[in-house]
Amino acid sequence: MMSNNSNQGSKTQQVEAMFNDIAPKYDFLNHFLSLGIDKIWRRKVIRKIIAEKPSDVLDIATGTADLAIVLAKKLLDVKITGVDLAENMLEVGRKKVESLNLSNRITLKQGDSLSLPFADESFDSAMVAFGVRNFENPVAGMAETHRVLRPNGKYYILEFSMPRRFPMAQLYRFYFWAILPLIGRMVSGHKKAYTYLPESVSAFPDGLNFVRLMEEAGFTSCKYQKLSFGIATIYVGEKIKVTPNA
Repeated sequence: MMSNNSNQGSKTQQVEAMFNDIAPKYDFLNHFLSLGIDKIWRRKVIRKIIAEKPSDVLDIATGTADLAIVLAKKLLDVKITGVDLAENMLEVGRKKVESLNLSNRITLKQGDSLSLPFADESFDSAMVAFGVRNFENPVAGMAETHRVLRPNGKYYILEFSMPRRFPMAQLYRFYFWAILPLIGRMVSGHKKAYTYLPESVSAFPDGLNFVRLMEEAGFTSCKYQKLSFGIATIYVGEKIKVTPNA
């Protein structure tokens, strides 16, 4: 989804342009290329969130609002604010939200994960699906999320990871590097988008290495759960309540 040529702008600018380009086909390709498993992954994240019964939730890199919509359907009194770099993705999301009569509970706005347009301690929980990998600076982006969370608030992250065990590791790499980019390019018409995906996933830390990044950003009690033989992982971190010294 992004060239490595620094002359074409920052990673943030390239990611924004790329997702604006593929927005019309994004939902179809997401579900088709994952064989619908991405929907199961999202539901697993949402089950963790609704157990906490948050009132105000921030959905970072919301894209076309898939995660926000699932949460709004499951937790009927929650208010969700979704932010994303790509206005074209948000437009697709707004149409989906409106068609489901969820506009009174889901608000979508353009914004950068590195500079969120919200006051400190604005949200009970935050969530992001397949977005941290695209941050210009993952630690800085997660630290900014930490800022806008209320004390005891939790950050739920769903991200791709790389399977390690035979034969899934070999099968996944073949699909990820050979099949997925070909289909993605044919359907989306975007040459770079679906080669960026395997490149970015392969280069991005997962498991304990990613947990260390969360801790560097200020989160505590960080845990992770591998899904589908390690193809994706759910991470959860908490913003602890700081007690002033007596």
